[in-house]
Amino acid sequence: MKETTDSVNRIRIIDAIRGFSLLGILICNILIFQYGLYGKEMLDLFHASPTDIAAHNILLVAAEGSFMPIFMFLFGYSLFKLRERLEQSGLKPWRALTRRFALLLGVGLLHATLLWDGDILLPYGITGFVLLLFVNRKPKTLLIWAITLGVLFAAASYGMNEPSAGADPKLTDYVQRSIPVFSEGSYADIIKFRGEDPLDIPKAGLVLVAFMVPFMLLPMFLLGIAAAKKGWFHNPRQERTAYQYGAAVFLPLGILLKSFGVGLSQTQIGPVLTQIGGPLLALGYISAFAFLLSHLSKASFLLKAFESVGRLSLTNYLMQSVICTTLFYGYGLGWFGKVGVMTGTLLAIVIYALQAYASTLLLKRVKHGPFEMLLRIGTYFSLNGKLKLRTVPKPTPDPPVSADL
Repeated sequence: MKETTDSVNRIRIIDAIRGFSLLGILICNILIFQYGLYGKEMLDLFHASPTDIAAHNILLVAAEGSFMPIFMFLFGYSLFKLRERLEQSGLKPWRALTRRFALLLGVGLLHATLLWDGDILLPYGITGFVLLLFVNRKPKTLLIWAITLGVLFAAASYGMNEPSAGADPKLTDYVQRSIPVFSEGSYADIIKFRGEDPLDIPKAGLVLVAFMVPFMLLPMFLLGIAAAKKGWFHNPRQERTAYQYGAAVFLPLGILLKSFGVGLSQTQIGPVLTQIGGPLLALGYISAFAFLLSHLSKASFLLKAFESVGRLSLTNYLMQSVICTTLFYGYGLGWFGKVGVMTGTLLAIVIYALQAYASTLLLKRVKHGPFEMLLRIGTYFSLNGKLKLRTVPKPTPDPPVSADL
C-alpha cells in the first residue's frame, strides 16, 4: 500500500513543482509586461520609487533566471517519461515527439507574433529537437554535458552587462518611445513597434543567436532527463533526506552567487556569477519545494492548488499572457509603466491564485486543458488525445508522469 501511495505522490509532486515554477515565472514576466523586455532594466525612465528599485533588486536575486530553469528541468524529466511510455506502448517515440515539438514551435511562434514577445514556447520547441540527440544517453553523460555547456555559456557571458538608462542612447530612446505606444497604442501600433530591433543585430548575428539558443538552454533540460533516468521523485517520502541536502547546498550557494552578480551587474564578472547562480538556485528551489510537498497529505489544499496549475501548465502560461497584455497594453486597461514593482508582484500573486482556483474547478470536469489536449492530439496522432496501444505494455510500478509541457 505504501508503494502505491508514494507512486501517486510522485506524479503529484512533479505537477506541483511545475505549478510552483509558473508562479515564479509570472512574477518575473509581469515586470516585462509592465516595462518591456528592455525597460525592466531601466526603471529610472519610469520614475520608479526607491522601494520599487529595492524590490526589483530582490526579484533579480530571488526569482529572475531561477524559475524558468525549473520549468526546463521538468520539461526534460517529462520528456523522458513520455518517451518511455511511448516505447512501452509499441510506438516509435521519435515520430510522436517530433510532432509534439513541432506543435510547441507553432504555438510559440503564434504566441510571440500575435500576443507577446517574451514567449518561451518557440525556443522550447526548437530545443526539443536537439534533446532527441541526448535522450538515450546515460545519466553520467548527460551530467557531463550539462556542466560543460553551463560553464561554457557562463564564461561567454563575461562582460555582457545588463542595459541601463543612458548607457546606450539608441536603446534608451527605444524604451522611452515604448511607453506611450504600449500604454496608449492600439493592437496594430504595438505589433508594429515590436517589429523594431533597437540593437540593430545583423541577419547573420540573428541566425547565429537562433542556432545557439537551444544549446544555451540545454543544461537544465539535460539534468531533468538525467533525474528521470535515475528515478528521482519516485518515492518522495524516502527521498526527503536528499531533498534536504539539496536545499541546504544549492539555496544558499545560488543566492550568494546571484547576490554578488546583481551587486556587480555593471562589472565584467557580474553576469558570470548571475549565470551560474540562477540554475543552482533553481535546483535549490526544486529540492526545498519537494521536501515541503513530501510532508503534505494527499488532501492538502496547497498541494492540490499547485498541482492543478501544473497539470494545466501550457494553458495557464498562455492565459497569463492574455490576462497581462489586457491589463497593461493600450488596447486593454493601459497600465503599462504605471503599476510599479511591488504592486505588480502582488498582482501576479492574485492572478496566480485565480488561476489555481479556476484550474482546480476545471479539472473536476475534464482531464486536460484545451492546449494540453491539442498537444496530446498532435503527439498521439489521435483525435481523442488518447494513446493508441499497438502492443500490450509491460507492467510497470510507476504510473506515467504528466508531460503536458
